[in-house]
Amino acid sequence: MAKTYTWHKLDEGYLPLADNAIRIQEVNGKKISVALHQGQLYAFAHKCPHAGGIMADGFIDAAGNVVCPLHRYKFSMKNGFNCSGEGYFLKTYPIEQREDGPYVGMEKSGWLW
Repeated sequence: MAKTYTWHKLDEGYLPLADNAIRIQEVNGKKISVALHQGQLYAFAHKCPHAGGIMADGFIDAAGNVVCPLHRYKFSMKNGFNCSGEGYFLKTYPIEQREDGPYVGMEKSGWLW
């Protein structure tokens, strides 16, 4: 079954302005991290899945991975893959560039109550 998303416009005042910058943004009541790398926006979890480090306090390495500030675990911003080998997965969110600015996709719940 394909994932379905609800799209939310990002507040451009809180977007990273410099390459390799990471900022925290609240989207639909949820904190996420938004990063700019080589002109491309990425969105991913606010906290590291290992020990809860704030990902915006980390950095982006030369390979374009986001690095957690606590234990230096590395994750792909494209798909959340843990490229330093610890076996964790970082939640990522799709970004769509539209005429009026960037939007982030939040998965719709499968529950219909």
